[in-house]
Amino acid sequence: MKKLVNEPRAVVRQMLEGFVALAPGQVLLDEETVVIRADTPADPRQRKVSVISGGGSGHEPAHAGYVGAGMLDAAVAGDVFTSPSTDAVLTAIRAVSGPAGSLLVVKNYTGDRLNFGLAAELARAEGIPVEVVVVADDVALRDTVEPARRRGIAGTVLVHKIAGAAAAAGLSLKDVLREAQAASAELGTMGVALGPCTVPAAGRPGFTLGDDEIELGLGIHGEQGVRRVPLQQVDALVDTLLSTIIEDRNLQARTPVALLVNGLGGTPPMELAIVTRRALTLLRERGLRVERAWTGTFLSALEMPGCSLSVLKLDDSRLARLDAKTTAPAWGGEGRLAPERPVRSVPATPLTPPSQEARQPGMERVKEAALAVATAFEASETRLTELDSAAGDGDLGLSLSRGAAAIRALPESSWTNPSRALTSIGDALRRAIGGSSGPFYATALLRAARRLSEGSTDAPAWADAFGLAVDAVAQLGGARPGDRTMLDALKPAADAFARELKAGRSTAEAWAATVREGEQGAEATARMQPRLGRASYLGSRALGVPDAGAAAVVVWLKALTPFIG
Repeated sequence: MKKLVNEPRAVVRQMLEGFVALAPGQVLLDEETVVIRADTPADPRQRKVSVISGGGSGHEPAHAGYVGAGMLDAAVAGDVFTSPSTDAVLTAIRAVSGPAGSLLVVKNYTGDRLNFGLAAELARAEGIPVEVVVVADDVALRDTVEPARRRGIAGTVLVHKIAGAAAAAGLSLKDVLREAQAASAELGTMGVALGPCTVPAAGRPGFTLGDDEIELGLGIHGEQGVRRVPLQQVDALVDTLLSTIIEDRNLQARTPVALLVNGLGGTPPMELAIVTRRALTLLRERGLRVERAWTGTFLSALEMPGCSLSVLKLDDSRLARLDAKTTAPAWGGEGRLAPERPVRSVPATPLTPPSQEARQPGMERVKEAALAVATAFEASETRLTELDSAAGDGDLGLSLSRGAAAIRALPESSWTNPSRALTSIGDALRRAIGGSSGPFYATALLRAARRLSEGSTDAPAWADAFGLAVDAVAQLGGARPGDRTMLDALKPAADAFARELKAGRSTAEAWAATVREGEQGAEATARMQPRLGRASYLGSRALGVPDAGAAAVVVWLKALTPFIG
């Protein structure tokens, strides 16, 4: 187990200490793992209805993250994935309640119901009015258990917000309970996990999954889902989750809803945004009116990769509660959506206008050579990705495959003469390839194209253009031979081509030497200490693996071989 913890038994207290240290509006109680609002009136008679929630830890930012004006008055934390004790819940009730009473928002798990329920009874015996709302929003269990026995999962956060806003507005305990119960009844959530999580005290994952397996319909405690299915594209998964929620909640066209896209702890914002994109599209396709939507990690399962989707049916009152202000640090903001509109297209003025020139002799062969390079890039995608992942960011294979597609898409007007062909390829690669490779190849090709526009296009002219292209790469990136970059293959290859032609070798013989020098240069990078690029951050850890950019140079050098001579 690799986790940034000290002692497993100390994680909850130390976590809460870290949380409240950065939350001026919160206080951690000495005697229990309970976080309360710092502005809680000392005189219980001055307190409005308080809203309290909690549960096992490992769901951060829930539950302490929702303690603040307009949301929770207190959050009670148990051990990881373990209900807090009755005494801890009772302490929270005493700390923030007054004659107006308290509402306990409880997720539908046996331990939570027992401990929060008993604490409520004890508080009532002390004269504190207490009501309990149980959230059971997990629609994945629709075919397994009756609705009242479903689990409470991420949709609970929306109930926190509605109940907290109702209490802040000065409603009575009865009315706050009524609004919380109504919201819970109109709420549906379903999740998917791409992998397990590891409870610190256990020290091992809760389950195992194959590389092509996922768990559908899981809870929030690291358990397995309702069923295990093959890995699918995200749009298909979103459709499965939302279709189940829509059917279970009987949501009809024109119904106003709120959407919560929740990460389970190990899902990056990039992936959650892709989920959100499809979720909004599908809801709108079904005719539902998405009034508010949030995306982020709201209620997690430690480091579990995956997400859950929650849909809440809205009315005017519920929407107003979601829009009410809160100081809770983990709440996701206003949740307002951008107006629906198509993606704008900005017309681009081509740098190279369509040519009216007749095609020069031999240009069909130049086109075939360029297409051969495109094919070679596509065939080498996996290998280049592996090399780039070892010492870079792993995107080179995909980037060059995009470049290959851009070459194939060039119009016939690009192939009228060598200069225009290189310019067109350079422009295409510049647009298609991100990162550093696009600018390097575009600059090199544009520099070579200018040389070939001067007149002669014989072999020595091509050799001269090759050398100028390599110089352009060196000037743009600031690299020199020996820095472990693409230049370590480019420079010896270009020098060999010019040298062999000058020595009287045939073009084919000169190119064979060019390829050999390029290969040797690329292989030598495996023994070089990197001095530029991302590999330089690894230092000696990059040794033993050739530079991916240099290897890519060899790919296109070899691809050109049948066309030179």
